[in-house]
Amino acid sequence: MKLSIDPYMPPEAPLARPIQNLRAPYTDKTAPGVAKTRSWLWRLATFIPAFATTLALVAAFTDWFAMGGLTGFEIALITLIALTFFWISLSVSTVTVGVARLFLSRPPAAPTNGPSMDVALLVPCYNEVPWDVFGNACAMLEELDAHPTDHRYTLFILSDTRDEATAEQELRAFATLRARLPDHIRLHYRRRAMNTDRKVGNLADWVERWGGAHDAMLVLDADSLMSGGAIVALTDELSADPSAGLIQSFPQLFGAETVFARVQQFASTIYGAVLAEGLATWSDREGNYWGHNAIIRTAAFASCAGLPKIKTITGKGALILSHDFVEAGLLRRAGWGVRFSPRIKGSYEEVPATLIDYVIRDQRWCQGNLQHLKLLASRGFHGVSRFHLFHGAVSYLLSPMWFLLLMTWALIGTGADQNVIRYFSGLNPQVQWPEMTVVHSSALLIFMYGMLLAPKALGAAAIGGIGLRVAELGGPIRFAASFVAELILSILYAPILMVQQTLAVVRSILGLKVDWKPQARAGGAYSLWSMLKFHWLETLAGAGLVAGMAAGIVSLWLLPIAVSLAMAVPLSALSGLNLTHFRATRRALGTPEVYAAPAIIRAAKAHRAELRETLRDLPEAAE
Repeated sequence: MKLSIDPYMPPEAPLARPIQNLRAPYTDKTAPGVAKTRSWLWRLATFIPAFATTLALVAAFTDWFAMGGLTGFEIALITLIALTFFWISLSVSTVTVGVARLFLSRPPAAPTNGPSMDVALLVPCYNEVPWDVFGNACAMLEELDAHPTDHRYTLFILSDTRDEATAEQELRAFATLRARLPDHIRLHYRRRAMNTDRKVGNLADWVERWGGAHDAMLVLDADSLMSGGAIVALTDELSADPSAGLIQSFPQLFGAETVFARVQQFASTIYGAVLAEGLATWSDREGNYWGHNAIIRTAAFASCAGLPKIKTITGKGALILSHDFVEAGLLRRAGWGVRFSPRIKGSYEEVPATLIDYVIRDQRWCQGNLQHLKLLASRGFHGVSRFHLFHGAVSYLLSPMWFLLLMTWALIGTGADQNVIRYFSGLNPQVQWPEMTVVHSSALLIFMYGMLLAPKALGAAAIGGIGLRVAELGGPIRFAASFVAELILSILYAPILMVQQTLAVVRSILGLKVDWKPQARAGGAYSLWSMLKFHWLETLAGAGLVAGMAAGIVSLWLLPIAVSLAMAVPLSALSGLNLTHFRATRRALGTPEVYAAPAIIRAAKAHRAELRETLRDLPEAAE
């Protein structure tokens, strides 16, 4: 039975959205085609150093292992090292290309004036906190109203909320905004009777019923926030580039108050920007889509990106969960350019508050990204689009690879006479393992951590190129303290995330589905018992490594990893500590959003508080 007949929506403007056949290529006859550029030069500059560094490491390990002849086990181990290290090298070279592009290229010229566009701002939500969603919407609409532009904007709240109390609050929030905002500001609300196909189905429903009235749609998440300038800049770029089907902005993180959230926010601001610049440089017109804070040509999306179901073992069709990568590939396949524009400022999203909240979200993403392996053979995809799909899956598969590598190193120990296998069984493993002297251990540790930390060092050195001043980060002393704190905390949390991603991959392979529940954006409150249950595997693994080191059968170079895993529960508790509750830490790991929040963030927070006060007499439903 329908819950509503969409009384708060404009007249329908249907748009055909054919479902794509992944077994046959497809070209959109209305696509003007993508002009050839010199992106191949940047791709060579990115991938050749990554391959060369990996080959050099493989050669070094082969020479090291080959003193008694290579065994099958050693060859497998070298292969595992190569697979894991290549992606580290690629990250370093991508950041290097980003830094080079920032400092060697001129600032991009403002896009030439294109035709004015009618743009729909789409905010899908599912059991979210209503005052947060509508508070952000109000701030964006007011900024757009004050921003001079010939483009026209309409904001749609597309609700899939199942909870009746939350739905009632959404309606009250919509009525409050409608009464507060001027009549010429266009705001609509629709709640679906059934949340068929989740977010994919929610957006598909809008495209098929109302998409024909809008030249473009700017897709947002429930926690997305964009300044009026950023929205207009994205629209200007799409209008000026008739070959572009999608332009993705680089969302910065905001609203972080806990230790873990601040670590992510600081890293995204300082290091993520140069990584994004490098990615935009070599991906060029074969970019990717992250599912939100991106503008899309509506007719192109409808014509080219209708997602099919994918076959499962049972023969039933399964929903493509991480739909964004696939939709970007389909647009490019059809002849539309997909661009990444990281230099547009004012695009934001929120961040999980605790380690556990982050892992829970990551489990959903893992399940969706591993699906991409089934789509690599789809017909007509551009090679770079296939790489994006492959990279999305590999980003999760790397964790079990690292886990296997580290466990192997731990089991083999410090040599033929001191290793876990011989200690417990008396058997010597069939491998001529090189002696792990202090020199060997230190050199390996310095090299591996050096490569892992190189992107951070490059990003910190290049903050001027991304338009940041040290003064905006609290001054030299505070910035240096934040840099060191983020470095230490990232090293501590990385092994825990490795184990959790390994578990997520195993669950996905075994077919154990993860329920895609709404994200606890304010952070969950977890008891000691809950954290013990969540982190029992890391704790046991860490304790085992420490015990092995004490017995002299596990190399001491694994000590940083062992300490992190053994301390998983205390570190998880630390992740949720609210830094704003203490004067001394209020601006710890601070970014410009912390020291001097932009007007759009201040406005959104004010509107959220006002709406929460307005809705407080209704039942609490979504916190």
